Amino acid sequence: MNSQPQSTDNLKRPIQIKFRVTEDEREFILDKMRLSGTNNLAAYLRKIAIDGHVINVDFSDLKTVIAEMQKIGVNINQIARRVNSTSRIYEQDFEEIKRGIDEIWQLLRLSLSKVR
Repeated sequence: MNSQPQSTDNLKRPIQIKFRVTEDEREFILDKMRLSGTNNLAAYLRKIAIDGHVINVDFSDLKTVIAEMQKIGVNINQIARRVNSTSRIYEQDFEEIKRGIDEIWQLLRLSLSKVR
């Protein structure tokens, strides 16, 4: 057996790429590799790097919807306190809640149209 390093002239893939991972990341990668049905780490990582997809999700619209829902929740709590103290509910209160809900639906529709 030859102890000399193998020349890159005879290799099908002469360029080597290295990166570091934590022990937990390594175990996660190995688990995913096993689930893929292969035992060859280099082949698995090459396949993922070449054919894999990275999905970036923009949650800014969702954050806006959540903020609006929080505002509506505050309004509902204020209305509930007023109803509990006066035993009356006003049409204006219902209109305010309906406006907030309509705004949330508009934001959700806008968010969904961006996804399609």
